[in-house]
Amino acid sequence: MYTLMIAIFVLGYAAIAFEHTIKIDKAASALITGVVLWAVYILSGADIHDAEHHLLEHVSEIASILFFLLGAMTIVEVVDAHQGFSVITDRIKTDKSVVLLWILAWLTFFLSSVLDNLTTAIVMVSLIRKLIKDQQMRWIFGGIVIIAANAGGAWSPIGDVTTTMLWIGGFVSTGNLISFIFLPAVAVLLAPLIYLSFTLKGSIERPEVVQHSGHHAVVSSQDKMRALLVGIGGLLFVPIFKTVTHLPPFMGMMLSLGVLWVVTDLMHRRKNDSVRSELGILGVIRRIDTPSVLFFLGILLAVASLQTAGQLKDLAGGLDSAFDTTTEMGVYLVGGIIGLLSAIIDNVPLVAAAMGMYDTVPGTFFAQDEFFWKFLALTAGTGGSVLIIGSAAGVAVMGLEKIPFGWYLKRISFLALLGYFAGIAVYAIQRWIIFG
Repeated sequence: MYTLMIAIFVLGYAAIAFEHTIKIDKAASALITGVVLWAVYILSGADIHDAEHHLLEHVSEIASILFFLLGAMTIVEVVDAHQGFSVITDRIKTDKSVVLLWILAWLTFFLSSVLDNLTTAIVMVSLIRKLIKDQQMRWIFGGIVIIAANAGGAWSPIGDVTTTMLWIGGFVSTGNLISFIFLPAVAVLLAPLIYLSFTLKGSIERPEVVQHSGHHAVVSSQDKMRALLVGIGGLLFVPIFKTVTHLPPFMGMMLSLGVLWVVTDLMHRRKNDSVRSELGILGVIRRIDTPSVLFFLGILLAVASLQTAGQLKDLAGGLDSAFDTTTEMGVYLVGGIIGLLSAIIDNVPLVAAAMGMYDTVPGTFFAQDEFFWKFLALTAGTGGSVLIIGSAAGVAVMGLEKIPFGWYLKRISFLALLGYFAGIAVYAIQRWIIFG
């Protein structure tokens, strides 16, 4: 069972990677992989009640992510339907690809530190679609958005799920995390940007402004601004709501969606039915990319099965036994490998396993706010950029922009690795300067 589950996961992963070769949508491969893995786990002799308990626990976590994703996608789509993003894109006048790349990359980096990398990726894809006509160029920008969103989320306690886990668990504090991880996170983004500044040529051609199919409503500049402010304000409100109430993030997202729903209904209450159906939530929600949500469901189910069956725990334990974590080099190796593994396996269970392996003993590398936990926040947060399905931001961009796994591997993975090792180098230099 143990080996069979790994084999099934690898086959499912390969089917997703070669989606365009085998002509099978990645959502179908992900769903089959996730369900079959759980079936194999149960049929192998696992206690049915225990397995069902674990499955329902994981489903509750997955559902919170999916509701969060649906809410964020709907809010972005509503802002888009009202042409709200034109308020931003109309102010970006440059047609130079490198200049635009730097603008959008740093906007993503800082936005993801106050939102989260998933929401930021969804917003930035919408902006890119308004600014860039050529699909290949959009894919390059999408790859940088993934790197920037994950880097920006790594240095903020609310920017990435794994960083939030370490923060809530008491392994890192806000001030210590930001002061130690900000510069390495900057390096993660700066390295690929510098490389592309010398290799990316040409100008950007903007797409023609067209209405959605069947849409004829004229949106006033006042309504555009109102939709943008309420939509983005609602997204920014989510981490604040979580901090104040301690409720899961999807609750704040649902509240923001509800408020935007009321606002748009009031905005268009005196207009005819056709306009209300085009610009209201009920009309907009039909355009949500459901296959991307199902792909997310399948991937998370598959990883959850490996976490329940013990493969991920054994992997973390194997790393600990293979390297001497009483030395700095051993900690660098373990943290670095966990980061790279997070490009293949979701970083959440990997970090959760690490949190359960090490005690925060004062005077060690594993004490609160010490070496390992800050380094883990950096590597687990940014390592997922190496492969497009290694992070929530990557999965979202892949689904929305239909970026092939193989294309990302050839064009973006090298840039992500360049940034990843640059971040580790800056972290090591920074630690050496401070501690000698």
